[in-house]
Amino acid sequence: MTNSLKIIPLGGLGEIGLNMMVFEYQDTLMIIDAGVMFPEDHMLGIDMVIPDTSYLRDKKAMIQGIVLTHGHEDHIGALPYIAKDLNVPIYGTPFTLALVEYKFRDHNIAATMPFIKVAPREKITIGPFSVEFVRVSHSVVDGVGLGITTPVGLIVHSGDFKINQVPTQGEITDINKFAEYGEMGVLALMSDSTNVEKEGYTISEKEIGKRLHAILKDCRGRVIVAVFASNISRIQHVVEVAEAEGRKIIFSGRSMEASVAIAKELGYLHVPRGMEIDIRQAKDFPDHQMVIVTTGSQGEPMSVLNRMATGTHRQITIKDGDTVILSSKFIPGNERAIANIINRLYRRGAEVIYEKVSEIHVSGHAFQEELKLMINLTRPKYFIPIHGELRHLIRHARLAEEVDISRERILLAENGQVVVFDNAGGRIQGRVPAGRVLVDGKGVGDVEKGILKQRQYLSEEGLVIATLVIDGRSGGIIHGPDIVSHGFVFEDYKSDILENAKCIILEILEGHDADEPGRIESIKAAIKKALRKYFYLVIQRKPVIFPIIVEV
Repeated sequence: MTNSLKIIPLGGLGEIGLNMMVFEYQDTLMIIDAGVMFPEDHMLGIDMVIPDTSYLRDKKAMIQGIVLTHGHEDHIGALPYIAKDLNVPIYGTPFTLALVEYKFRDHNIAATMPFIKVAPREKITIGPFSVEFVRVSHSVVDGVGLGITTPVGLIVHSGDFKINQVPTQGEITDINKFAEYGEMGVLALMSDSTNVEKEGYTISEKEIGKRLHAILKDCRGRVIVAVFASNISRIQHVVEVAEAEGRKIIFSGRSMEASVAIAKELGYLHVPRGMEIDIRQAKDFPDHQMVIVTTGSQGEPMSVLNRMATGTHRQITIKDGDTVILSSKFIPGNERAIANIINRLYRRGAEVIYEKVSEIHVSGHAFQEELKLMINLTRPKYFIPIHGELRHLIRHARLAEEVDISRERILLAENGQVVVFDNAGGRIQGRVPAGRVLVDGKGVGDVEKGILKQRQYLSEEGLVIATLVIDGRSGGIIHGPDIVSHGFVFEDYKSDILENAKCIILEILEGHDADEPGRIESIKAAIKKALRKYFYLVIQRKPVIFPIIVEV
């Protein structure tokens, strides 16, 4: 039995999102976070992406606990898919676990594993690991970092954090505890790399509250604020600003309503009595007395804001005089969708305020000076940049060098690479299966690269379906050929192009005898080849050709 500690990233080291980390020592596995990633542009039809957990498939009996740092989707979103077959404790702060519980109910999963609530500075034991939770400031309440005491030394996991000197709802990063770890001796620091490209320090969330108030004060119509449902601090600011301006507030959208209900129940969100109204009451109040808080800041096609912008929402349609505030960062990959929704909002007469025209969002991730401070507080022997694309990890590694972490003590790992600590020190040694599993509706992992490539090809080149019915004895045509095209032929040219294609099919049929062995398959193959060549010559496209031949 080996006495080495293995730290294995299964997601989050090579992309934004998909965060999942495994700690392995002898016969014990501990999982930290299990998040999703939003599908990229080429992932047509995909709902979400989760980490590949095939490494854990034969090690289920070794898994003794799942530890969660906070309640963002990129840290908890994969839990319904990976935890439903497990019966191990899930540890997290109250708001985080409440979101997980809601997510399990939404997936119709009966949670058989215990949910164990923890508080900052509380310690738990999972096999040979002692885990202490450390309060960190982030863009969701109840975020924590981790101090993990292992048989080979102390590992500090920063979680998603920023070092904000002005507390929001009392949640200030516990730099004293991180400094205490530094005094004790930290074997390795694993630190969030998301905003390593940003110089200086993050601004305070309270500054955003002031800017929201300044914007709202000048609005004469309805104000619609789109924000992440989990950003309770931002939602609280909107509530306070709306109250100061004598406006009613409406929370709209399933995830928004669920998150707000949880936050109010746990005491993280306070809405004055009589201020909140149901969206069905909107018609009973003048426009200048309303603020609507909703989802859709990333241009999600089924979000409340998008339905308002397209006129498909039952109660609210965007109109002249409305002000829409997108109070969130543009997540990479969502820029086009966000631009589309902004254009739709403008087309309906709304004034739109977003990050490129006004500073109405502050990041929950540390900038460079805060990242340096985290390294200096903990003074680790080894440094492991986590949470980010490769460019972020490399920039963070260079930043660590600036504060005197020697290059040989920086372990720049990517998904699937095994970080090993033992008596010989720390190193990257070996690799395990890691990657992305695509979720398409109820199918998990059914869609692979080949299918995605086919979908992309269909979207770019189009589809042609050729059908005909022939007599099985004589080989003569009973009906057809009929040709239907999708996605590539313009109506003005369709008749000529498709009529010529029919003639090609007839010529192919004439070249095959009725008693020819394998006649139908030969005809299909010939039709595919000939029509593909024909369409490329005529319109420079290579559509997918799908021949259907019925013998009667």
